[in-house]
Amino acid sequence: MSSEYTLDLIERDSFGTSSTNKLRRQGLIPVNFYTHGGGNHNFAIEEKKMSEALKSDQHIFVIKIDKKEQHVQIKELQYHPVYDTIMHVDLMGFKMTEKISIAVPLVIVGEAPGVKEGGLLIQNINQIDISCLPTDVPDSIEVDISDLDINEHISVGDLEVAEGIEVLSNAEIPIVAVQTPRGEEEEEVSVDEDEIGEEEETDAEEEAGEE
Repeated sequence: MSSEYTLDLIERDSFGTSSTNKLRRQGLIPVNFYTHGGGNHNFAIEEKKMSEALKSDQHIFVIKIDKKEQHVQIKELQYHPVYDTIMHVDLMGFKMTEKISIAVPLVIVGEAPGVKEGGLLIQNINQIDISCLPTDVPDSIEVDISDLDINEHISVGDLEVAEGIEVLSNAEIPIVAVQTPRGEEEEEVSVDEDEIGEEEETDAEEEAGEE
């Protein structure tokens, strides 16, 4: 289970574009909190504290509303199109007894035999979407490549997950594969072309002899 991380939010008492711009000049990020069927609450958080929270690699966070703790997850982060700084944060509240949908990172473990033979390991995705109770959210899901040979791959549907976890991502999506090195592919094509050329020359000589 992922541990909880407390977000130190600041109550907002003014709204609108000018207020939002003022917050950002002060090093604060606007935060919108909501729950299914509930109202919205507006807060702000220091850029430094938001950055620290993201680096913590936690999935479940805690905030305080009217001195009561509320569990939340980050639903969306809006970034500046040029400077890549966080411009806005959306937090969604949930109950610990209700299932949530969340993205969980994938961790490659083991050593692929195909790589030992010279193949190239290609990872296509680094996280998947799952659904489970908040108490069952794993820190990560392992992808074991110990049996992966050249020209083989592991898809989302091949993953083994704990009981109570439902994988939401498409089962057909490839996660990791071992590919034949490009140089060897080109060499094989070159050899084939040479063989074809030799066969054509032989056929031409035989036709000339018959004439």
